[in-house]
Amino acid sequence: MGIFSFFNKEKKERLDQGLEKTKTSLFDKISKAIVGKSTVDDNFLDELEEILVSSDVGIETTLKIIERLQKRVASEKYINVSELNLLLKEEVSKLMEENKSDIPANFEDLKGVKPYVVMVVGVNGVGKTTTIGKMANQYKKAGKKVVLGAADTFRAAAVEQLKIWGTRNDVPVISHGMNTDPASVAFDTVQRAVEMDADVVIIDTAGRLHNKIGLMDELSKIKRVMQKVIPGAPNEVLLVLDASTGQNAFEQAKHFTAATEVNALALTKLDGTAKGGVVIGVADQFKIPVKYIGVGEGIEDLQLFNKHEFVDSLFKS
Repeated sequence: MGIFSFFNKEKKERLDQGLEKTKTSLFDKISKAIVGKSTVDDNFLDELEEILVSSDVGIETTLKIIERLQKRVASEKYINVSELNLLLKEEVSKLMEENKSDIPANFEDLKGVKPYVVMVVGVNGVGKTTTIGKMANQYKKAGKKVVLGAADTFRAAAVEQLKIWGTRNDVPVISHGMNTDPASVAFDTVQRAVEMDADVVIIDTAGRLHNKIGLMDELSKIKRVMQKVIPGAPNEVLLVLDASTGQNAFEQAKHFTAATEVNALALTKLDGTAKGGVVIGVADQFKIPVKYIGVGEGIEDLQLFNKHEFVDSLFKS
């Protein structure tokens, strides 16, 4: 076995482990629903609908999956319940395939953009700053020069946490401290990145949702000042969501997609929840590609999202 095969196998195993709670919960519910049944009929599909909604796939996405299964049942006439996992896997895979992205799919290819600017948004407590630290680690491992900007200036802990990640990854962190102007931090960060000939800039932002208008104004201002240095920045607006919050993640996505042009998602804490169905629902309902998933506490447990591997792991028997 080659070294890359080993690392790919290890990554897949971490993904399988991270989705174990979701998979177990989903299949336990389905197994109970199919007791005494031999075919996938309308009554069973009604039960399946409840199961998917309770797994935080979301109502709209669940109805879409059920409708597709109904069409399969109608066209194929007789479908045994033993085939259900395969059918579900096929329909979820098709759903995920519909979500296309222009965002770089790995840490090496930045679409020819330099520096590639990422603005990270999300409420406090979802793992936003930790996600940034893990991203910085992986970009650096890919040979990229990285600069971090501590523009979440409303929490001293956020600034200090980002500095710790900067030290850990040996990457510079631009900070003005707490209660300073976030836009000024962002401006200085991208300016410094240009001077350093950096490849990647990652800007942390405040995670307040109590005033949506204030949030919108602040994020718009951060974008405007960065564009004075780098026209078109940011290239990526990454929304970090905590998968364990289930339906609350949908609400957060609504707020942030209204406040700014989010074009990538990160779903954290999948390993600690049975609500991993939220990945499917959020990606489908908001038509925003999932770029990262968090499947553990380790620095390597932030994985680039691979929709095929995700669906394979979720429906692995």
